[in-house]
Amino acid sequence: MQQDTQPQPAQHQPHDHDDPYLWLEEVDGERARAWVAERNAAAEAELEGRPGFAPLRTRLKAILDSSEKIPYVGVHDGLCYNFWRDANHARGIWRRTTLEQYRQPAPQWETVLDLDALARDEDENWVWAGVAWLEPHGARCLVSLSRGGGDAHVVREFDLSACAFVADGFTLPEAKSDVSWIDRDTLYVGTDFGPGSLTESGYPRIVKEWRRGTPLEQAITVYEAAPDDLAASGHQDNTPGWERAFIQRQIDFYTSELFLRRGEQLIKIDKPQDANAFALRDQIVIELRSDWDIGGRTYPQAALLATGFDAFLDGGRDFEVLFAPTAATSLDGVSVTKTALLLTVLDNVKNRVVELQRTNGQAWQRRDVDVPAFGALGVAALDSDNSDDYFLTVTDFLHPTTLYLMTAGGDTRTPLKSMPAFFDAAPYDVAQHTAVSGDGTPVPYFVVTRRGQGPGEPNPTLLYGYGGFEVSLKPFYSGMTGAAWLDQGGTYVLANIRGGGEFGPRWHQAALRQHRQRAFDDFIAVGEDLVRRGVTTPDKLGIMGGSNGGLLVGAALTQRPDLFGAVVCQVPLLDMRRYHELLAGASWMGEYGDPDDPADWEYLARYSPYHNVRPGERYPLVLFTTSTRDDRVHPGHARKMAARMLDQGHDVLYWENTEGGHAGAADNEQTARMWALTYTFLIEQLGAQTDRSPVQKVN
Repeated sequence: MQQDTQPQPAQHQPHDHDDPYLWLEEVDGERARAWVAERNAAAEAELEGRPGFAPLRTRLKAILDSSEKIPYVGVHDGLCYNFWRDANHARGIWRRTTLEQYRQPAPQWETVLDLDALARDEDENWVWAGVAWLEPHGARCLVSLSRGGGDAHVVREFDLSACAFVADGFTLPEAKSDVSWIDRDTLYVGTDFGPGSLTESGYPRIVKEWRRGTPLEQAITVYEAAPDDLAASGHQDNTPGWERAFIQRQIDFYTSELFLRRGEQLIKIDKPQDANAFALRDQIVIELRSDWDIGGRTYPQAALLATGFDAFLDGGRDFEVLFAPTAATSLDGVSVTKTALLLTVLDNVKNRVVELQRTNGQAWQRRDVDVPAFGALGVAALDSDNSDDYFLTVTDFLHPTTLYLMTAGGDTRTPLKSMPAFFDAAPYDVAQHTAVSGDGTPVPYFVVTRRGQGPGEPNPTLLYGYGGFEVSLKPFYSGMTGAAWLDQGGTYVLANIRGGGEFGPRWHQAALRQHRQRAFDDFIAVGEDLVRRGVTTPDKLGIMGGSNGGLLVGAALTQRPDLFGAVVCQVPLLDMRRYHELLAGASWMGEYGDPDDPADWEYLARYSPYHNVRPGERYPLVLFTTSTRDDRVHPGHARKMAARMLDQGHDVLYWENTEGGHAGAADNEQTARMWALTYTFLIEQLGAQTDRSPVQKVN
């Protein structure tokens, strides 16, 4: 019988002095680190001692280190750049080749930067954090490096001709910086300039123009956002013939203001605050997140609109509708080639591609691109200024990802690379089902299970979800999921619950703020549907989620402990009373609400996992994993939740990696260990291998 999933209201509004575990928020506090070391030792003793752990870690490490993985590239000035890790390059190498070579089965690569050698020479724990190019043909770039994998990074100018850092080049110390090129000698820079220069979320509030050869302190202020905004940034569109400069005020995750910079003047782009906009040569393209009444018309939520850029600045509001959603479709991505706009559309959580072109200023012409009609598709232009070529990735749960080269205007697909099969997919089937949530909303989900597994044959099942920030969960190929779970006899389930972006902004907004419970109800409904269909039973049903997904499984744990046999809660958000005071938490108040507002706390308190775990309740065994160096979601969330549950007498395992940032691991060795611990826990607890005993209580 379906149980009431509505949580009960909290008894009172807690204050900081009511929290006996605040000391665990001291990331490197001596007492906190000792607690972490003790919990790590207990988890490792329990899980790493299991017979299957070592061979599983070895297999996962081999998958991560495989030289046959697809070397995905970004193209700059005609060369293909790739960052690569394998057994011989633990931290990784940044390398490049020509497109002609990249087409070959075994390209000849030139090493641009060896991160292992750099870390060794500089005695630093460098983790690759990306690159900012000087477009379109610049021989300089900005390389970002993180210590241990956190979001904060140092920025150093790099010479692509000499393959070396520029001795007297642009350099920024460790911070959550935002930098982009204006020209070879000028940057837009937002960083920690000192007190008052960051937002309450910890991101740059001030955008400055920094010229080569001048101290950062002399950089010219271009724009200042409000302290309670999310961030501010600047960027230069260097499309030949259409060069423009823009400043963006990011108010929160979903609202922003965009300004065109002309000299010292900032001209506000008259778009809805919750819409995204970008320049496309002579056009401005606007993606709506709500209905827009303008120019005598109503344009629907989630539509993509275009009109002349200059005409728009002059007040014109005659838009062409490039995409209009339906009940089953949403816009999943936009990519620009020299003459085309490529739209990746989600249609009942499966992708298709639409191509749009304009000729001689005429109306946009559209056509459906002939691509595989299953799974997930990814589109990325090689060079949006000079080429109509683009990469297409095709993937699903059972077919290894394939990378193709295509050209706008045609349907010919040239295969370039294919991921090897890391597990035998022949025994498995994929199905899509629909659960009905508590308010009657249909919620789709995918099931990957062994062929012939029928009703009445319950199987160990892992249910994964996220349900937030308009993130869409789509079919994907994972050698690690196949090797560590499917091959162990498990069934895998991916839930497309509200809060995500699978059906556009409406699907996301349905679970915002005071409506968050709907995401949890959807997830619980999928779990109940799996039991009803006979796919699994509660004692064989495990759930897993990370970050916002950690909040999801934390809420599911406290609201329906009877429905699950095991819970994996990764780099989670759990304390909804203090989340906005920890690291980047203030930036998420548009998603969850403000705990300091009594009206918001009333609904936050109803589901905050940290405040709803109770002594005397029977909970499934939980494995919490996080990272000491996570500077996005504070490790204190997982620490405090685990400590409270242990003190209440519940079964808990806790493991914290000392590196890795929000990803939880900084290299392949750490990643393999983390996932081997995770899947060993699930295999043992859910009985995926019935000859082994469940994990024991270790508190």
